[in-house]
Amino acid sequence: MNTPDDTLRIDTPENVIFGYRVAGIGSRFLAAIIDSVLIVVLEVVVNVAMLLVARFVFNFSFASGDSSGLAWLLGLFGLIAFAFLWGYYIFFELLWNGQSPGKRRMGLRVLRLDGTPITLSESIIRNLVRLVDFLPAYYGVGVVVMFVNSQARRLGDLAAGTVVVHDRAAVTLESLAAAPVRANPGLTPSVSGGRWPVERLTSRDLELAEDFLRRRETLSNRSALARRIAQALLTRMGADPALAEHVPGEVLIQEILEARAKA
Repeated sequence: MNTPDDTLRIDTPENVIFGYRVAGIGSRFLAAIIDSVLIVVLEVVVNVAMLLVARFVFNFSFASGDSSGLAWLLGLFGLIAFAFLWGYYIFFELLWNGQSPGKRRMGLRVLRLDGTPITLSESIIRNLVRLVDFLPAYYGVGVVVMFVNSQARRLGDLAAGTVVVHDRAAVTLESLAAAPVRANPGLTPSVSGGRWPVERLTSRDLELAEDFLRRRETLSNRSALARRIAQALLTRMGADPALAEHVPGEVLIQEILEARAKA
Protein backbone atom coordinates (compact mmCIF):
# COMPACT_ATOMS: atom_id res chain seq x y z
CA MET A 1 0.00 0.00 0.00
CA ASN A 2 1.05 3.61 -0.52
CA THR A 3 0.93 6.00 2.41
CA PRO A 4 0.47 9.78 2.14
CA ASP A 5 4.23 10.33 2.48
CA ASP A 6 4.79 8.38 -0.75
CA THR A 7 6.20 5.33 0.99
CA LEU A 8 5.57 1.87 -0.36
CA ARG A 9 5.16 -0.36 2.68
CA ILE A 10 5.95 -4.06 2.21
CA ASP A 11 4.58 -6.59 4.68
CA THR A 12 6.74 -9.73 4.51
CA PRO A 13 5.52 -13.25 5.37
CA GLU A 14 7.60 -12.92 8.54
CA ASN A 15 5.45 -9.93 9.63
CA VAL A 16 8.37 -7.56 9.25
CA ILE A 17 7.30 -4.29 7.63
CA PHE A 18 9.72 -2.13 5.69
CA GLY A 19 9.24 0.74 3.26
CA TYR A 20 10.60 2.25 0.08
CA ARG A 21 10.21 5.88 -0.98
CA VAL A 22 8.28 5.92 -4.26
CA ALA A 23 10.06 7.75 -7.09
CA GLY A 24 8.27 10.85 -8.33
CA ILE A 25 7.81 12.14 -11.86
CA GLY A 26 10.79 14.50 -11.64
CA SER A 27 13.46 11.92 -10.80
CA ARG A 28 11.99 9.42 -13.28
CA PHE A 29 11.94 12.08 -16.00
CA LEU A 30 15.63 12.88 -15.46
CA ALA A 31 16.47 9.17 -15.56
CA ALA A 32 14.50 8.83 -18.82
CA ILE A 33 16.45 11.73 -20.36
CA ILE A 34 19.77 10.08 -19.49
CA ASP A 35 18.60 6.75 -20.94
CA SER A 36 17.23 8.42 -24.08
CA VAL A 37 20.53 10.19 -24.74
CA LEU A 38 22.43 6.91 -24.33
CA ILE A 39 20.00 5.12 -26.66
CA VAL A 40 20.43 7.81 -29.34
CA VAL A 41 24.22 7.65 -29.04
CA LEU A 42 24.19 3.85 -29.33
CA GLU A 43 21.87 3.99 -32.35
CA VAL A 44 24.07 6.55 -34.10
CA VAL A 45 27.19 4.46 -33.50
CA VAL A 46 25.54 1.26 -34.76
CA ASN A 47 23.93 2.96 -37.76
CA VAL A 48 27.20 4.59 -38.80
CA ALA A 49 28.95 1.25 -38.48
CA MET A 50 26.26 -0.39 -40.60
CA LEU A 51 26.58 2.31 -43.27
CA LEU A 52 30.33 1.75 -43.41
CA VAL A 53 29.81 -1.97 -43.82
CA ALA A 54 27.23 -1.41 -46.57
CA ARG A 55 29.54 1.03 -48.33
CA PHE A 56 32.84 -0.82 -48.20
CA VAL A 57 31.70 -4.45 -48.01
CA PHE A 58 28.57 -4.44 -50.20
CA ASN A 59 29.51 -1.38 -52.33
CA PHE A 60 26.22 0.38 -51.53
CA SER A 61 25.85 4.03 -52.48
CA PHE A 62 22.91 6.42 -52.20
CA ALA A 63 23.88 7.88 -55.58
CA SER A 64 23.58 4.50 -57.28
CA GLY A 65 19.78 4.63 -57.25
CA ASP A 66 19.54 1.11 -55.80
CA SER A 67 16.00 1.36 -54.36
CA SER A 68 15.90 -2.22 -53.09
CA GLY A 69 19.20 -1.79 -51.24
CA LEU A 70 17.97 1.49 -49.78
CA ALA A 71 14.74 -0.14 -48.63
CA TRP A 72 16.69 -2.92 -46.91
CA LEU A 73 18.95 -0.37 -45.24
CA LEU A 74 16.04 1.75 -43.99
CA GLY A 75 14.33 -1.40 -42.73
CA LEU A 76 17.44 -2.33 -40.77
CA PHE A 77 17.59 1.18 -39.31
CA GLY A 78 14.01 0.78 -38.11
CA LEU A 79 14.69 -2.62 -36.56
CA ILE A 80 17.75 -1.29 -34.80
CA ALA A 81 15.79 1.69 -33.44
CA PHE A 82 13.06 -0.62 -32.08
CA ALA A 83 15.59 -3.08 -30.66
CA PHE A 84 17.39 -0.34 -28.75
CA LEU A 85 14.21 1.35 -27.54
CA TRP A 86 12.80 -1.92 -26.23
CA GLY A 87 15.81 -4.15 -25.55
CA TYR A 88 17.98 -1.50 -23.88
CA TYR A 89 15.78 -1.34 -20.78
CA ILE A 90 15.16 -5.09 -20.58
CA PHE A 91 18.88 -5.84 -20.84
CA PHE A 92 19.93 -3.45 -18.09
CA GLU A 93 16.96 -4.13 -15.79
CA LEU A 94 17.88 -7.80 -15.72
CA LEU A 95 21.62 -7.15 -15.56
CA TRP A 96 21.40 -4.54 -12.78
CA ASN A 97 18.40 -5.88 -10.89
CA GLY A 98 15.79 -3.33 -11.96
CA GLN A 99 18.07 -0.45 -12.93
CA SER A 100 18.90 1.14 -16.27
CA PRO A 101 21.92 3.48 -16.52
CA GLY A 102 19.61 6.47 -16.06
CA LYS A 103 17.88 4.97 -13.04
CA ARG A 104 21.21 3.96 -11.57
CA ARG A 105 22.49 7.51 -11.95
CA MET A 106 19.38 8.90 -10.24
CA GLY A 107 19.34 6.22 -7.52
CA LEU A 108 16.12 4.54 -8.68
CA ARG A 109 15.13 0.90 -9.01
CA VAL A 110 12.17 -1.05 -10.41
CA LEU A 111 10.60 -3.55 -7.99
CA ARG A 112 7.57 -5.77 -7.98
CA LEU A 113 4.76 -4.58 -5.71
CA ASP A 114 5.72 -7.21 -3.11
CA GLY A 115 9.23 -5.75 -2.87
CA THR A 116 10.99 -8.58 -4.73
CA PRO A 117 13.21 -8.03 -7.80
CA ILE A 118 11.54 -7.94 -11.20
CA THR A 119 11.83 -10.94 -13.49
CA LEU A 120 12.09 -11.22 -17.27
CA SER A 121 8.31 -11.32 -17.73
CA GLU A 122 7.71 -8.08 -15.78
CA SER A 123 10.51 -6.34 -17.63
CA ILE A 124 9.16 -7.40 -21.03
CA ILE A 125 5.60 -6.31 -20.19
CA ARG A 126 6.49 -2.90 -18.76
CA ASN A 127 8.80 -2.11 -21.66
CA LEU A 128 6.41 -3.26 -24.39
CA VAL A 129 3.72 -0.99 -22.93
CA ARG A 130 6.34 1.79 -22.90
CA LEU A 131 5.44 2.30 -26.58
CA VAL A 132 1.93 3.33 -25.48
CA ASP A 133 3.23 5.44 -22.58
CA PHE A 134 5.41 7.33 -25.05
CA LEU A 135 2.41 8.54 -27.11
CA PRO A 136 1.70 11.12 -28.46
CA ALA A 137 5.18 12.49 -27.77
CA TYR A 138 7.80 11.76 -25.13
CA TYR A 139 5.76 9.94 -22.48
CA GLY A 140 2.65 12.07 -22.88
CA VAL A 141 0.28 9.27 -21.87
CA GLY A 142 2.72 7.98 -19.27
CA VAL A 143 3.02 11.36 -17.52
CA VAL A 144 -0.77 11.77 -17.35
CA VAL A 145 -1.18 8.30 -15.83
CA MET A 146 1.64 8.97 -13.34
CA PHE A 147 -0.08 12.18 -12.22
CA VAL A 148 -3.30 10.29 -11.61
CA ASN A 149 -1.75 7.26 -9.89
CA SER A 150 -0.82 7.69 -6.22
CA GLN A 151 2.41 5.73 -6.70
CA ALA A 152 3.43 7.55 -9.90
CA ARG A 153 3.13 4.33 -11.91
CA ARG A 154 2.83 4.56 -15.68
CA LEU A 155 0.78 2.15 -17.80
CA GLY A 156 3.74 -0.22 -18.12
CA ASP A 157 4.06 -0.45 -14.34
CA LEU A 158 0.33 -1.03 -13.93
CA ALA A 159 0.39 -3.82 -16.52
CA ALA A 160 3.48 -5.51 -15.08
CA GLY A 161 2.69 -5.00 -11.38
CA THR A 162 5.85 -2.98 -10.76
CA VAL A 163 6.78 0.29 -9.09
CA VAL A 164 9.85 2.54 -9.26
CA VAL A 165 11.38 3.46 -5.91
CA HIS A 166 14.40 5.29 -4.58
CA ASP A 167 17.15 2.76 -4.06
CA ARG A 168 18.60 2.23 -0.62
CA ALA A 169 22.29 2.94 -0.17
CA ALA A 170 24.35 -0.20 0.24
CA VAL A 171 25.70 -0.84 3.72
CA THR A 172 29.05 -2.60 3.92
CA LEU A 173 31.02 -4.03 6.82
CA GLU A 174 33.90 -1.70 5.92
CA SER A 175 31.71 1.39 6.20
CA LEU A 176 30.54 0.37 9.67
CA ALA A 177 33.75 -1.12 11.01
CA ALA A 178 34.86 2.16 12.57
CA ALA A 179 31.38 3.35 13.56
CA PRO A 180 31.04 4.08 17.28
CA VAL A 181 28.72 1.76 19.14
CA ARG A 182 26.39 3.23 21.74
CA ALA A 183 26.82 2.11 25.28
CA ASN A 184 24.53 -0.84 25.88
CA PRO A 185 23.80 -2.19 29.36
CA GLY A 186 25.32 -5.63 29.46
CA LEU A 187 25.34 -6.31 25.74
CA THR A 188 27.68 -5.22 22.97
CA PRO A 189 28.19 -6.82 19.54
CA SER A 190 30.92 -9.40 19.33
CA VAL A 191 31.99 -8.46 22.85
CA SER A 192 29.16 -10.27 24.52
CA GLY A 193 31.25 -13.42 24.31
CA GLY A 194 28.19 -15.34 23.23
CA ARG A 195 26.35 -14.27 26.42
CA TRP A 196 23.21 -13.19 24.59
CA PRO A 197 20.10 -14.05 26.66
CA VAL A 198 18.89 -16.28 23.85
CA GLU A 199 16.61 -18.19 26.19
CA ARG A 200 14.18 -15.30 25.84
CA LEU A 201 13.76 -15.96 22.11
CA THR A 202 10.77 -17.94 20.92
CA SER A 203 10.83 -20.65 18.27
CA ARG A 204 9.11 -18.18 15.93
CA ASP A 205 11.93 -15.68 16.46
CA LEU A 206 14.52 -18.29 15.56
CA GLU A 207 12.58 -19.43 12.49
CA LEU A 208 12.38 -15.83 11.30
CA ALA A 209 16.15 -15.36 11.64
CA GLU A 210 17.00 -18.69 9.99
CA ASP A 211 14.56 -18.08 7.14
CA PHE A 212 16.19 -14.71 6.44
CA LEU A 213 19.68 -16.24 6.27
CA ARG A 214 18.41 -18.86 3.81
CA ARG A 215 16.73 -16.30 1.55
CA ARG A 216 19.04 -13.29 1.89
CA GLU A 217 20.81 -13.78 -1.46
CA THR A 218 17.48 -13.29 -3.28
CA LEU A 219 16.36 -10.17 -1.37
CA SER A 220 16.82 -6.76 -2.95
CA ASN A 221 16.14 -5.13 0.44
CA ARG A 222 18.60 -7.39 2.25
CA SER A 223 20.25 -4.79 4.52
CA ALA A 224 17.02 -3.10 5.58
CA LEU A 225 15.28 -6.39 6.35
CA ALA A 226 18.29 -7.71 8.28
CA ARG A 227 18.28 -4.57 10.41
CA ARG A 228 14.59 -4.90 11.24
CA ILE A 229 14.89 -8.58 12.15
CA ALA A 230 17.94 -7.86 14.31
CA GLN A 231 16.03 -5.09 16.08
CA ALA A 232 13.15 -7.46 16.77
CA LEU A 233 15.52 -10.08 18.22
CA LEU A 234 17.35 -7.50 20.36
CA THR A 235 14.04 -6.18 21.73
CA ARG A 236 12.92 -9.70 22.61
CA MET A 237 16.16 -10.29 24.53
CA GLY A 238 15.88 -6.99 26.38
CA ALA A 239 18.78 -5.37 24.52
CA ASP A 240 18.82 -1.92 22.92
CA PRO A 241 17.40 -2.25 19.36
CA ALA A 242 19.40 0.84 18.37
CA LEU A 243 22.43 -1.45 18.29
CA ALA A 244 21.25 -2.61 14.87
CA GLU A 245 21.73 0.93 13.56
CA HIS A 246 25.50 0.70 14.10
CA VAL A 247 26.28 -2.96 13.51
CA PRO A 248 25.21 -4.83 10.35
CA GLY A 249 21.99 -6.72 10.99
CA GLU A 250 23.34 -9.91 9.44
CA VAL A 251 26.28 -9.92 11.85
CA LEU A 252 23.93 -9.64 14.80
CA ILE A 253 21.57 -12.31 13.48
CA GLN A 254 24.40 -14.77 12.86
CA GLU A 255 25.96 -14.14 16.27
CA ILE A 256 22.61 -14.57 18.04
CA LEU A 257 21.91 -17.84 16.21
CA GLU A 258 25.39 -19.14 17.00
CA ALA A 259 24.86 -18.28 20.66
CA ARG A 260 21.52 -20.09 20.57
CA ALA A 261 23.15 -23.18 19.03
CA LYS A 262 25.71 -23.26 21.85
CA ALA A 263 23.13 -22.77 24.58
